[in-house]
Amino acid sequence: MGKVNVSKLKTFTGHNDCVYTLERTQYDHIFFSGAGDGMVVYWNLEASENGQLVAKLPNSIYALHYMQSKNLLAVGHNYDGVHIIDWENRKEVGSLKLTDEAIFDIQSYRDFLIIGDKNGTVTIVNVDDLKVVYKIPATEYSARTIAVNETLEEMAVGYSDNKIRIFSLVDFELKYELDAHENSVFTLKYSPHNQFLMSAGRDAYLKIWDSKAGYLLLEDIVAHMFAINHLDFSPDGKHFVTCSMDKSIKVWDNNSFRLLKVIDKARHAGHGTSVNKLLWSKYDNLLISAGDDRAISVWDIQFNN
Repeated sequence: MGKVNVSKLKTFTGHNDCVYTLERTQYDHIFFSGAGDGMVVYWNLEASENGQLVAKLPNSIYALHYMQSKNLLAVGHNYDGVHIIDWENRKEVGSLKLTDEAIFDIQSYRDFLIIGDKNGTVTIVNVDDLKVVYKIPATEYSARTIAVNETLEEMAVGYSDNKIRIFSLVDFELKYELDAHENSVFTLKYSPHNQFLMSAGRDAYLKIWDSKAGYLLLEDIVAHMFAINHLDFSPDGKHFVTCSMDKSIKVWDNNSFRLLKVIDKARHAGHGTSVNKLLWSKYDNLLISAGDDRAISVWDIQFNN
């Protein structure tokens, strides 16, 4: 097994509250962040200066989703709804008062936004006219995370009743219901070729499901000490990372599912609080992390085989 070298290149600061989410743009060197202070900020990995404010909203932001085909940013504004932002011109082009509760995740498929909220509702919205086209009232427990599998035309939704439900993206009917975890499911991600679904959550377990075999459970790994908040894949698909309330980031091999590296405060000047979100950028293969400490860290990860 080759050695993994990690170094922290920079830390972006400017948020006044916990940073909950990160999101890509069509430019590899630019990304967004959203936080408890209601600010949506874009950051430039090529620069060291502070980020640029895209929007300032009254309530916290847990979910951001960039729609590349339209170059628009969907913002999940807790207790208010969804705002559509023309981020390059710093203006709102639409909004939808969807719920009085928290919005935990936003994804998209074709011309539809898929929105999961604290009420447990998954709402399908037409992006062009912001009309609700379908609602999936699957459970009274929160819909925490959504992953889209375009190959199989399915989406996976992780809930606070510990289950993962797989829905058709054709008619939104329920296809599978998995008794997945011992507690809330916080993060779901399909592997780059849509072969596997990764899941993790409050029980600190990482699970790997074979999406092409009816979601057969392949791996069940005690991955962290406390809740796993998020995971993301490397641009080449060979590795993935997880982050946790235990303040650490872990680097994994995507073929063997073996742990390769732990990034923490003691050894790497990592986050001193819960790490909430990860984004593994195509720009110089840099890893970006955000946490309750209000900081956004940028990591250089080198694999020496």
